[in-house]
Amino acid sequence: MRVVFFGTPAFAVPSLAALARRHEVALVLTQPDRPKGRGRQVTEPPVKVLARDLGIPVLQPERLDEAPLRTQLAAASAEAAVVVAYGLKIPDWLLAFHPRGAVNVHGSLLPAYRGAAPVNRAIIDGDTESGVTTMLLASRMDAGPILLQRRTPIGPEETAGELAARLAALGAELLVVTLDGLASGIVQPRPQDEALATFAPKLRKEDGLIDWSRPAPEIVNLVRGVNPWPGAYTHLDGRPLKVWKAAAAPPPPGVAGSAVPPVPGTVLAASLHEGLLVACGESGAVALLTVQTEGKKTLTAPEFLRGRGIGPGQSFR
Repeated sequence: MRVVFFGTPAFAVPSLAALARRHEVALVLTQPDRPKGRGRQVTEPPVKVLARDLGIPVLQPERLDEAPLRTQLAAASAEAAVVVAYGLKIPDWLLAFHPRGAVNVHGSLLPAYRGAAPVNRAIIDGDTESGVTTMLLASRMDAGPILLQRRTPIGPEETAGELAARLAALGAELLVVTLDGLASGIVQPRPQDEALATFAPKLRKEDGLIDWSRPAPEIVNLVRGVNPWPGAYTHLDGRPLKVWKAAAAPPPPGVAGSAVPPVPGTVLAASLHEGLLVACGESGAVALLTVQTEGKKTLTAPEFLRGRGIGPGQSFR
């Protein structure tokens, strides 16, 4: 099948690579080059880099305006558009432009987690299963008819970044099967059950702030779910501290069963032997395993504690 591909980040790269091996990609549309990282250096989107390596023409419009794009898309003579994490809403005129519509790869088992952050939200919510869905795009966000789905378990320590990488590969495989099935007529769209729809709004930086009043499993899931972005964080002595890895842990013997539970956020232990334990909701504790102070390298808890003067009774906020 001859297709036009819309995609931007690393999540979309496996899908473009798989399509190029099996189908004919006439044109790639991706976001414009933008400043990125600490140095704000202008960087090409990962999809653009791959498309150039594959010799596929690339367009990088700021907006999907109908007038200039119609001519370019008509010249591409594609049967379908394929959209994978493009980053802009596909307008209605474009949804109807290609004979077979616009096929999308979404990182959840729709109708669960419609929106921009399905992988993150699934982990934050403590789900043990995720997956990918191919669907036909419609006017409403992620509400189009489902084509195919594939499930996968979420590892108990898996981060959003790790799961996203697996789902990107899984989605690429499913995309090829979907297009083959559409071409042969085997794959037929089916409507989503609106009663089961849940939503996964885009993450903000402040979504990474740890609320120590929450139970330990919820805090650990947050740490996993916002890794690598925006990253979980807290404050110690007014300074931010990133938390990259954490685990639920029992409180130290002297604290467990106390008539007056410690205030959430209180340091319960801070030693090379016991690690760095912090009180949380429901009389639980969280062990901070890997942390990072602002502008510094990532450290294990023992590395962080050496020479820091942190002790029981101090508070994270």
